[in-house]
Amino acid sequence: MITVVKIGGNVIDNASALSGFLDVFSKLEGPKMLVHGGGKLATRLSAQMGVKTKMVEGRRVTDKKTLDIVTMVYAGLTNKNIVAALSARGVKAVGLSGADANVIPATKRAPNPIDFGYVGDINPAEVNTDFIKTLLDADIVPVFCALTHDSHGSLLNSNADSVASAVAIATSHISATRLVFCFEKPGVLLDVEDDNSVIPIINRSKYAELRAKNLIFEGMLPKIDGAFKAIDNGVKEVIIKCADSLLCNTGTTIQE
Repeated sequence: MITVVKIGGNVIDNASALSGFLDVFSKLEGPKMLVHGGGKLATRLSAQMGVKTKMVEGRRVTDKKTLDIVTMVYAGLTNKNIVAALSARGVKAVGLSGADANVIPATKRAPNPIDFGYVGDINPAEVNTDFIKTLLDADIVPVFCALTHDSHGSLLNSNADSVASAVAIATSHISATRLVFCFEKPGVLLDVEDDNSVIPIINRSKYAELRAKNLIFEGMLPKIDGAFKAIDNGVKEVIIKCADSLLCNTGTTIQE
């Protein structure tokens, strides 16, 4: 089974936590891929450069200056540091954006009702699964950052959760695939202040209930939206869990 792991949140921003996660990820058996964000660092760099950050439901509004910043952070500093760290752990990793080998093309989002700027939406059917399969067959671990492209020469910022979901859906048509969203919490929490309040299973009705009560919001929204889309389109299993528990049977399982 192919495992697609998305890492983000405070883990990317914490050198010790990231190192611990990569220790565990390197021990994960079978063909695997890693998708990462880097939004917190991009936000800090934007502030240092005098570029205002605007988020809508966990998604970053991306003008040209912001696109330049996220490209530097996602495809540059964050991606290459992760690849180097995996290499040090004996993992044959290669860092990729969606533009490399035309692996993840996307469509620039329409400006209505909200103009997100240089933000791309991905059609999983357009993901270059032949290229991904070639890498996996060679025991190479693709490490994707949250950048895609419009096939006309422009990079696009795509939410890392959405990238992970699209890649998992695409590979589910060539092999059984599971998707694991890893972050700093033990799962989806009923009370964000209580790590013991993990919700073990979330289905659509439970999700609607939690949203109506404003118990799930901001960055968790694209994560769970991507999880349901993955389940609906052939991904065998989707779990949201703590980064250091990747190999453990814990977290929140998303079910139809």
